[in-house]
Amino acid sequence: MVDLTFPVLLDGATGSNLMARGMPRGVCVEQWVLEHPSVLQELQKEFVAAGSQAVYAPTFGANPVKLETYGLADQTEEINRKLVAISREAVGENTLVGGDLSPTGLFVEPFGEASFDQLLNAYRRQAGALKEAGVDFIVCETLMSMAEARAAVLAARETGLPVLATATVEGGGRSLSGMSPMAFLIAMQSLGVAAVGLNCSTGPADMASALAELTPYAAVPLIAKPNASLPDRTLPPEQFVTDFQALLQSGARLIGGCCGTTPAHIAGLRALLEQAVLPALPPVQEAPAAASEREAFFLSGQDLKLSEPISCGYSLGDDLINAEDSGATVALVNVSAAEDVEALVENAHMSRLPIMLYCDSPAVLELALRNYQGVALVSSRSEIDREALELASKKYGAIIY
Repeated sequence: MVDLTFPVLLDGATGSNLMARGMPRGVCVEQWVLEHPSVLQELQKEFVAAGSQAVYAPTFGANPVKLETYGLADQTEEINRKLVAISREAVGENTLVGGDLSPTGLFVEPFGEASFDQLLNAYRRQAGALKEAGVDFIVCETLMSMAEARAAVLAARETGLPVLATATVEGGGRSLSGMSPMAFLIAMQSLGVAAVGLNCSTGPADMASALAELTPYAAVPLIAKPNASLPDRTLPPEQFVTDFQALLQSGARLIGGCCGTTPAHIAGLRALLEQAVLPALPPVQEAPAAASEREAFFLSGQDLKLSEPISCGYSLGDDLINAEDSGATVALVNVSAAEDVEALVENAHMSRLPIMLYCDSPAVLELALRNYQGVALVSSRSEIDREALELASKKYGAIIY
């Protein structure tokens, strides 16, 4: 096993490099790699020669939902095992191999027809196969919504392996679902990831400003894997490395590249690391924080004012909106049955405040915390046994208050 000290150099792009080496557009990448393993292996050998200490196995689209598009869902476990074996053979035992979980394309209620458990179970199936295949860690990358981020991380966490999580945000500073990087950071840290950060969509210069906002609140190392392929140009290795210096100054400590980055880009980053003087990171602001998809809510130093108890009835959405107008700083929601959780799932996105759940049923609380897409508060006045309350809250990253 390679001995890692920070900063850690990851690999570069897989898909764009495979296409440059002959892979047609529109094919099932995973199936193509299985049919042309030497192409992937040569690429990963070049990344290691350039300085990569870890590579991602080519399992980006090897979840059962994506594989079903090609009629391959029933081969999910076999495909993942074979892809990991190809990477391991290429890089040997002295380079880490990560299993890659990425978007399924499913949209969870109320923005789509899938349930959160469908998403969670799809990721569980792939993560379990990756664990059996012998990966060293699991990376959940290119995440675009809080639901897929939480589902991927919860599933990966069940393997007992270290879990990395990276979101992709657009130039406006949010993901396609509207998720903010800060909300993503808070939620992923609450679930116990080993490192968190950003990948894809933007180049290193734009990514640096987004990452810098996270640094004071990052209790785990930050990851940066920006693109070299941008809408108006492709950054050559020299420019990519020059722009990357801002990411190191912003706090990135696991670094690599996404779309358009070649072994030459990684070699440039290795040279940069050899001569860069990294700044000391600021002390972590360890304030407790709740989160919704769009916002993080820092609670330290605040005199929290709970709303009047809100029931999960037909007016839940309006009541959540009105809670802020009443002067409350936290929306207190009573959840007592599975039907209440369904209403919460449908309406939680309407709240502009952090949500506190009051629940006296362990089973219902478990269901509510699993399906709440963010970091919820849990009322300490619950009649649930304190130990059970703490276990459920810890499992889903909630805060007892």
